[in-house]
Amino acid sequence: MRQIVLDTETTGLEPSQGHRIIEIGCVELVNRRLTDNRYHQYINPEREIDEGAVEVHGITTAFLADKPRFDEIAADFINFIDGAELIIHNAPFDVGFINHELKRLEGERAPLERLCRIIDTLVMARQMHPGQKNNLDALCKRYTIDNASRELHGALLDAEILAEVYLAMTGGQVRLSLEGRDSSGSESRVEARRPMAAGRPPLKIIPASEAELRAHQARLEAIDAASDGQCLWRKSDS
Repeated sequence: MRQIVLDTETTGLEPSQGHRIIEIGCVELVNRRLTDNRYHQYINPEREIDEGAVEVHGITTAFLADKPRFDEIAADFINFIDGAELIIHNAPFDVGFINHELKRLEGERAPLERLCRIIDTLVMARQMHPGQKNNLDALCKRYTIDNASRELHGALLDAEILAEVYLAMTGGQVRLSLEGRDSSGSESRVEARRPMAAGRPPLKIIPASEAELRAHQARLEAIDAASDGQCLWRKSDS
C-alpha cells in the first residue's frame, strides 16, 4: 500500500481570487512505514504573495523569482502521486488549489480526485476528538510528537509531521522506549519509526495452523462455558 502525505503553501487563501501554489511537499509511506522517498518543489506563482501568507510560511516573491512555474513541474509531480492514497490535513484547501493549477494547464486534465484516493486527517481528527482543537500543532501536542522545528509553516516539514500524526492516529506506527520514562523520570515522548529502506520487502504474514485454530476454538468454548455464555470473542464471530 503506497500512501503520500501531502502539503502545500500558497500565495493566499482563495484560488478563485487568482492565488497560486508556491510550494509542494510530499513524503511516502509504504505499508504504513516512512520511506526516504520525497517530493519537494518551490514554484514561481507569477504574482505577488499576500503579506498575511508570508507571515505564515515566510516565503517571499523574491525568493521564488528563479523557481520553475507549475506547468514546468506538473508532469513530475503527477507521476509521483498518481495512483497513491493521498493523506492531507484539511484536504479541500490543498485539493482545490491543485485542481485550480491543473485546470490552467494546456489540454484536458483529470482532477486530483480521479488520480488518487484522498484521506482528510482533519475530518478524522474531528471525529476522534470532537469539540477540541484539531489543527496540526494541537494534534502534535495530543500525540506527543515533536514539532519544535516548526517556527513557520513549510510544505515538506508539515508533510513529515503530518505523517507521524497520521500513523499515531490510525494505529500507532510509533514506538515507545522500553522503560517508558527518560533519565529524568518524565514520560518519554513518542518517536516515529526510522524510514524504511526503499528496497525492503513487505512484512511476512504467517497464518495460524489448523492445530492452533482448533486450540483457540477450544479455549473460547471453555471461557464461554465458565461465563454462562458471555464470551465476547464468540459473540463477535456470530
